[in-house]
Amino acid sequence: MRRTAENWLRLAEKVYHYRRDLLSDSELQELTSATQFLRETLRKQEDASKLRIAAERMEDVLRKYGGAYYRRSGWTENVEVLLVAAILAIGIRTYFVQPFKIPTNSMWPTYFGMTHQVFEPEKKAPEGISRVFRRAAFGAKRYSVKAPVSGEVQLAVQILDREPLRVRRPVEPAIGKKWLCFSEQQLSFSFLVGDQPVSVAVPADFQMEMDEVFRQAFFPDAISLEHVIRNALKSGKAGSGQMVRIGTGRRVEKGESALEFDILTGDQLFVDRMSYHFRRPKVGDGFVFRTGEIEGLNAPDGTPDDKYYIKRLVGVPGDTLEIQTPVLLRNGEPISGRAAFEKLREQEGDYTGYVAGGLLAPGKTVKVPEESFFALGDNSPNSLDSRAWGFVPASSVVGRSLFIYYPFTKRWGPAR
Repeated sequence: MRRTAENWLRLAEKVYHYRRDLLSDSELQELTSATQFLRETLRKQEDASKLRIAAERMEDVLRKYGGAYYRRSGWTENVEVLLVAAILAIGIRTYFVQPFKIPTNSMWPTYFGMTHQVFEPEKKAPEGISRVFRRAAFGAKRYSVKAPVSGEVQLAVQILDREPLRVRRPVEPAIGKKWLCFSEQQLSFSFLVGDQPVSVAVPADFQMEMDEVFRQAFFPDAISLEHVIRNALKSGKAGSGQMVRIGTGRRVEKGESALEFDILTGDQLFVDRMSYHFRRPKVGDGFVFRTGEIEGLNAPDGTPDDKYYIKRLVGVPGDTLEIQTPVLLRNGEPISGRAAFEKLREQEGDYTGYVAGGLLAPGKTVKVPEESFFALGDNSPNSLDSRAWGFVPASSVVGRSLFIYYPFTKRWGPAR
């Protein structure tokens, strides 16, 4: 009876707040009186018979004045709760904190984009509980290509020009599924087993990493896949436009794995959308911005490429920037204010230092105009940033990186 009475009280409060503008003074008085009587009976911990009397009085009043809110089903209540939760989530995401996934490695090693782990034929790839754990903890997704026939694994390349040598490998756009129902832009990379073509489709943002996947899988002792291809074609006679096969020396039997690797998810972090409303972005912030207003990133037909990018802010309005590899100079002095700047200057660990190019080619300086920012990636040799496409408009800034919440690696925690 006490639980029943408490439920009636909750419903009475909802009816009061939803319908008080529609009820007369006498009706409101009757509703308020019944509510107070039931609440007082509960407070005094009266026995079940008195609670029943108070609850029945409350029910009679609600039946008369409760409208559509009286006797609502549990299903309706659940839908209402879900809608309110969705509205709150959208509001928080829009105005306060937004989740963001880093797709590429332009900010490596500060933030990781998608990375990979290639499994050698002699070593069995993790399965069972280990694979489930990797999926849960690191977002590891398995990619495996089975040999349709027995034969040598070969790469196919098309020669575009001989002098200087330019080649293209078979890569086609594809559409994959994400979360079983959402489409995802992918790229399908082809190679050969014997005379039979096979392919593997990966997320489009993983394109730059696939050369390293093929190198580790088929040419582990080589400097790079490009080096392998150039050496293989150096003495060949094939002309422009021709397809050439490059043997890997690895033979597989039908049904065996020709290529097997995991793609580990990029760092997923929360972006603080609030603080930049109260303070200007600071040099050294890892900040997120939209690219739709950056003309240098438009498609060839002028269509805006509206995506979210994350880079490090290195220049604010009035700053003069110059790169003397590996050092970035801001207003004539080595840039400072963040640990990453020091590591890049000293080329500490995996930090390779800043590379001059584009707008900051050797000997060039750039002055940041009003209402604009200059953004560079920490992985300078492999970052498409302001050197290539120019300034970030202040109106495009979304917020600063706040906290890496997934995957569960040593980078988990406050963003650097």
